[in-house]
Parts: sequence; C-alpha cells; structure tokens
Amino acid sequence: MTDYASAPRPHRRAGGPPLAPLAFVSFALTVAAVSTLIAGSGSTPAPFASPAEVSAWYAANPVAVRVGAMLQFGSAVPLGILTASVYARQLRLGVRVPGPAIGLFGGIAASIALATSALVTWALSFPDALGSPDAAALIARFSFGLGGVAYATGLGLLIAGIAVPALILRFVPRWLAVAGLVLGAAGELSFLSLALEPLQALLPIVRFGGGVWLIAAAALLPRSRPRRDPGEPRHEHRAEG
Repeated sequence: MTDYASAPRPHRRAGGPPLAPLAFVSFALTVAAVSTLIAGSGSTPAPFASPAEVSAWYAANPVAVRVGAMLQFGSAVPLGILTASVYARQLRLGVRVPGPAIGLFGGIAASIALATSALVTWALSFPDALGSPDAAALIARFSFGLGGVAYATGLGLLIAGIAVPALILRFVPRWLAVAGLVLGAAGELSFLSLALEPLQALLPIVRFGGGVWLIAAAALLPRSRPRRDPGEPRHEHRAEG
C-alpha cells in the first residue's frame, strides 16, 4: 500500500514574473514614446503656451502624436504589472510596514495616469479635435497634468515605497536606496510645477531617472530572505515607510 502522506512534496520556487524585464520594457517604451514625439517637430509645446501654438503643433504632427500615444499606453501596462509584482515580492520578503502598500498605490496611480494621458493625447491626433484652439489647448493641458505631474507623483511614491524598506533592511546597496529616496522626494515635489513653471524640470528627472532606478532596483531586489541559522538569535526588522 502506498503511503501518500509520507511522499515528499516538491519544493516550489517563489512565483511571480521577473521584475527587471518588466521595468526595462516599461522604460524602453517610455523612451520610445518621447523620442517619437520629439522626432516630429521638436518637443511638445509647454502647457503654458498659447492655444494657437498648441493647436498648430498637434495639427502638424498627427502621426507622431498617434504613435507616441500608442507607445506611452503600452508602457503603462508593464508598469502596473511591475508594481503588483514588487508588492508581492516585498510581502514575501517579510516587509510588514506601510511602505509596500504606499508603493502599490503610487505605482497603480502612475500606471492609470499614464494610460489615461496616452488616450487623451491620441484623441488630439485627429483633425476634428483641433477645430477650436482653446479646446485643443485645454485637452493638451489635461494630458500633461496626467502624464506629467500625476505620473511623476505616483512614480515617486512607488520608488519611495521600495527604497525605504530596501534601505533599512539592506535589500539593495545603500547608494541605490538613497538615490531612490531623492527621486521619490522629487516626484512628490513635482506637483508644485502646476503653478511654478520652472519646477517642470523635475518631471523628466523623475520620469527618466526613476525608470533607470526601477530597472536597477528590480534587478537587485532579492527573491527571498536568507535562511536564519537555528542557533542565531532572531532580530526583528521594522522599516518605517
């Protein structure tokens, strides 16, 4: 008679998709989207530009706007998957503090803001959306607010939610965690650019610097905590954030 109860159970490796490829794909699509828009007739007009300038730029670059919006929407999907996967990884690593939940909120918010901004931008690639320069400028500003400020703020929360526990629990090198704290702070301060135009410089710093940081952090974040020696005293790790 076979004793099923005594049969050894196969060891199951911690699941979840690899983080680094998700971060890389999202960042690569973001760079491709921005490059496509710049390849048209230079960078998109500033949100404080006149309605005539905004409408004229979109009218002159319909293909670049449409392709750029497609790539931007595509970048939002792996970002959302990355966010959920990082959250699950942090819980598996034993991080029982608000940081992972804050990062989850920020990453999902950033993904939704980016996708919505892409759809709004896509709508501006059609001539009938540009009949009124004032309406076109309003739509463009709404897209900027979503894909610029809202995205940077959410991304800052995601980065901070990873960096704070990683710094305290030493999941990644200290310099990388500190860089994440700086980028996270820049992301949170980017909301000031809604009223202070010079602070719009924070947006590309967070977008591109944050993308590179996520790739590095995703590659270095461990899959599991090292097993403790039974004779080693147990230390309780708590991370604030």
